[in-house]
Amino acid sequence: MSPSSILRRHRVAALLGAALIISPVVVSFAQSNAGLSTVAATTQTPVAGITAPNGSFAPIIAVTKPAVVTITSVMKGQPQGEDEGSPLGGNPPFDQFFQQFFGDQGAPMPKAPPQQQAQRQEALGSGFIVGADGTIVTNNHVVDGASSIKVTLDDGTELPAKLVGHDAKNDLAVLKIKADKPLPTVKWGDSDKLMTGDQVLAIGNPFGIGTTVTAGIVSARGRDLHSGPFDDFIQIDAPINHGNSGGPLVDVNGNVIGINTAIYSPNGGSVGVGFAIPSDQAEKVVAKLMKGGDIEYGYLGVQIQPVTQDVASAIGLDHPGGALVSAVTDGSPAAKAGIETGDVITGFAGQEVKDPKDLSRAVADVSPGVKETLEVWRKGKAMQISADVGRNSDDQKAAANGNEGGSQSGGQGLRVPSLGLGLTDLTPDIRDQLNLADNQRGAVVEQVNPDKAASAAGIQPGDVIVGVDQTPVKTARQANQAIAQAGKSGKKSVLLLIDRGDSQIFVAVPFAAG
Repeated sequence: MSPSSILRRHRVAALLGAALIISPVVVSFAQSNAGLSTVAATTQTPVAGITAPNGSFAPIIAVTKPAVVTITSVMKGQPQGEDEGSPLGGNPPFDQFFQQFFGDQGAPMPKAPPQQQAQRQEALGSGFIVGADGTIVTNNHVVDGASSIKVTLDDGTELPAKLVGHDAKNDLAVLKIKADKPLPTVKWGDSDKLMTGDQVLAIGNPFGIGTTVTAGIVSARGRDLHSGPFDDFIQIDAPINHGNSGGPLVDVNGNVIGINTAIYSPNGGSVGVGFAIPSDQAEKVVAKLMKGGDIEYGYLGVQIQPVTQDVASAIGLDHPGGALVSAVTDGSPAAKAGIETGDVITGFAGQEVKDPKDLSRAVADVSPGVKETLEVWRKGKAMQISADVGRNSDDQKAAANGNEGGSQSGGQGLRVPSLGLGLTDLTPDIRDQLNLADNQRGAVVEQVNPDKAASAAGIQPGDVIVGVDQTPVKTARQANQAIAQAGKSGKKSVLLLIDRGDSQIFVAVPFAAG
């Protein structure tokens, strides 16, 4: 089928597929093409602007483009008004990111009559053949809830596809089609060797017009879009648009080093800020999915945050690094192992933990039931703790605050001029206003001086200080005394444990800025 025919049949689907650009597709290229040998022998010369080896990208495209496919999923639609949070229904993993980056300026969604909406919706995305036997990888949200899936090959052949395995957390899915001949594939590259400034090609099916190739460079590495626990995106300036989601990011050797995933756009179109999942991150997940079924991730049961220079100074670390535990889930593997709020996890299973992302990925890669050793920094001392890694499931919630003690009837407001804070005790009225449990303890932040250190550190009115320098506090007076003691000890900053909404975080506030 010609690209123009696909466009005519899926014009609405291309618009409905606007959200597809915001979720990762991972492609596993198990076999290499013989035609890549001459391409692989070429080298890059750093120059200004976009150039191609031997003056053209055509040799690379000739061996990679045939492996790119278009995926059409027929969804069981919901009646209008039942769930309008996403054009696909439900809440895809990157839906919040879509709202943040696209707002109300994305492609308009054509409204079908209610009876049609309740019958079906079509989503259009891109994907890759990962094995000559017809194995294909795409986004989970492209096929999630689909009643039928169809794949269109580069030559226009249309084939039905079967879902082999899927993983909602990484937004990946593996499909299988039956063809009457071996299919073209592309191999993985090494994204760890990718450098800012390297030339790349993005391939996909934007707006359903047909397979399209664009060129650019790597703009940055390690971007965190706050869309999931495994964010480590490659930023590129090669134009990608709605429908490119799932297409490969290819280097000048014809290897896939990323999966085009998301764009930042004020108007819904490409403005040269795109994001791709690194191939090295994706390859492990795809290998598991190819075996069929779901993936079980390891689970500790901790809320974690980065260790900044101010936090390191407050807890006695000589340099920032590791994952600071801000909460431990009751009954979790971490709680059973003895991990405590305020611990800094600096190593896991013999590997250094440089930041929270390192720990999240390392734990996720461990099979449930395996015992691993954690390197922990606690109150000025290094120690080792063994933990039995559990099974991650959606019903595991954050720890509920269950401090002992009766209700406080209120107390006098206190000022902490060194930080620029006004504190007060919790009262029944304040608990109601902040939707806190009856047994909640701590000091409520009543006022924040905008010119002082606490404001600069992000402390907000309504925050509840439940710990100072890793020591629990139940009242405003206790918090004030603990802060004063930290200042007298000569520390450059004080570490506050804050309850804010449904989360618990550490905030280091420097005395010098106060």
